[in-house]
Amino acid sequence: MTANTYAFDGSTVLVTGGGSGIGRAIARAFLDNGANVAVSGRRRDRLEETLEGHPAERGLAVEADVADDDSAAAMVAAVVERFGRLDVVVNNAAAYVNSPFDELSLDAWQAIRSTNIDGFVHVARHALPELERSGGNLVVVGSVSGLRGDWGQSAYNATKAAIMNFVQSLALDYGPRGVRLNAVAPALTITEITRAVEDDPQALAAATNRIALGRPARPEDIAPAVLWLASPDAGYVTGAWLAVDGGTSASTGQAH
Repeated sequence: MTANTYAFDGSTVLVTGGGSGIGRAIARAFLDNGANVAVSGRRRDRLEETLEGHPAERGLAVEADVADDDSAAAMVAAVVERFGRLDVVVNNAAAYVNSPFDELSLDAWQAIRSTNIDGFVHVARHALPELERSGGNLVVVGSVSGLRGDWGQSAYNATKAAIMNFVQSLALDYGPRGVRLNAVAPALTITEITRAVEDDPQALAAATNRIALGRPARPEDIAPAVLWLASPDAGYVTGAWLAVDGGTSASTGQAH
């Protein structure tokens, strides 16, 4: 449970990839702070789990695949139809691949690109007109991997870099229209995808070597930063990325 810090009462928030991990934590944090929250993803059961324990009238589960433009359009339309407006979009849905470039298949590249880059474009195309109407904002869940390189993750890093640059460029285009765009940049965060790292002491030690706080993040560590960027407290912040990485990006890369 996230403390009721921000007054999002009456606001409508859409969180893509809201069925697990960081997306679930963000959606629940907005619900705890009074917002109407729509969560989207491919599995309705996981979306409904995210909304459990909160008033049914303030939650909406939307089955959608953001890699498909028609699906993204229907998702945004469903949210506006249910709640009458859209104030905040959290672009969180993402795919991951860990593969050296010379072993990366074209199918794998197209799959990660279609979710991470095309998916962002699809969501933005249909959500930004609604955010213009409400004077709202869009927050991208990026990654420190979008800022620099990682071994064996060129495809993932490139897609995260693309959407974080989209944020900066679109912030310039949409600032005069009253819409803010920002990104958070987490480092290693323990979710279903990365839980194996936590269960392997050797892998965990290697993964946390450059994290100043000495531990990986939890999804609940990321959510408050997203709420702040979406709130009026960040009303003069746009085109920014906020490192929520335990100090990972403060390092030069040398092991300690």
